Amino acid sequence: MKILVTGGLGFIGSHTVVELQNAGFQVLIVDNLENSTIEVLDGITNITKVRPHFQKLDLRVKEEVKSYFKTHNDIAGVIHFAANKAVGESVNEPLKYYENNVNSLVYILQELCKLNHQNFIFSSSCTVYGQADTLPITENAPVKPAESPYGNTKQIGEEIIRDTCRVNDKLNSIALRYFNPIGAHPTTEIGELPIGVPQNLVPFITQTAIGMREQLSVFGGDYATPDGTCIRDYIHVVDLAKAHVIALQRLLEQKNKSNFEVFNLGTGKGSSVLDAITSFEKVSGKKLNYQIVERREGDVVSAYAETTSANTVLGWKTELTLDDAMDSAWKWEQKIRCK
Repeated sequence: MKILVTGGLGFIGSHTVVELQNAGFQVLIVDNLENSTIEVLDGITNITKVRPHFQKLDLRVKEEVKSYFKTHNDIAGVIHFAANKAVGESVNEPLKYYENNVNSLVYILQELCKLNHQNFIFSSSCTVYGQADTLPITENAPVKPAESPYGNTKQIGEEIIRDTCRVNDKLNSIALRYFNPIGAHPTTEIGELPIGVPQNLVPFITQTAIGMREQLSVFGGDYATPDGTCIRDYIHVVDLAKAHVIALQRLLEQKNKSNFEVFNLGTGKGSSVLDAITSFEKVSGKKLNYQIVERREGDVVSAYAETTSANTVLGWKTELTLDDAMDSAWKWEQKIRCK
């Protein structure tokens, strides 16, 4: 079966391509290379011994999307990763996020809905919950006003898919609400490779440890948490990637209970920013230079997942730990800086 993966050379996308190919799927990748590099294709090929079909494509251009789907009209499903994803950047550049994250989704769905097979996995986020009232967060938690334009694009994205599913019973979709993906593939062939200054915690940690950054800023030390720093549910990217394959197979085997389903993807455990730093220092043997600074606009205080639905209904659970993720991220950082 042919599966289209948008943003397939990005961090989560590339790891998912690996798991899809390992499961026997034929993968087609589109990516505009704005936040990724073509060398990731070599990494995927080195791991799986199969080179996926790749085409550079800007999903913001409607005619390019229409042309692609006209050529590849035999795909069995789409996994949609392509989006901008930095909370802080979205606060400063909201229109960039609305154009890329919303328009591209609409264009893809318009074309997918013309095909015989209409299976769609959406890369969503726990940011749709905003600052949750209770923890851990279940899929039934209210979707609150977003704390950032990025979070709002994920809320809007889910609404677009839900509304489309309501009027098109041939479209089967699953929205996977990620918590905080980190780490790298154990082969160190692929990993998180931010362009420019990292917007996420772990690559900033590893770049600080290796000497690229002078100091790590921890945004806020006075939150109502045990150590004063924000709490997140850090999930290994390989565990996360495997969930996409399971979700896709659920749709292909018509095991879904409705044509729009939602699952949280996390470990079910909250770890603070300082916990993450401590974990990194333990596995790397490096003392990290960090400083607690003012809070960052758009950050929620605490977010970690209730995973019962993913574990029992979807049939997926995490296997790797925070230490595993930090260890793989550090090995990846050391490898790419030695090139």
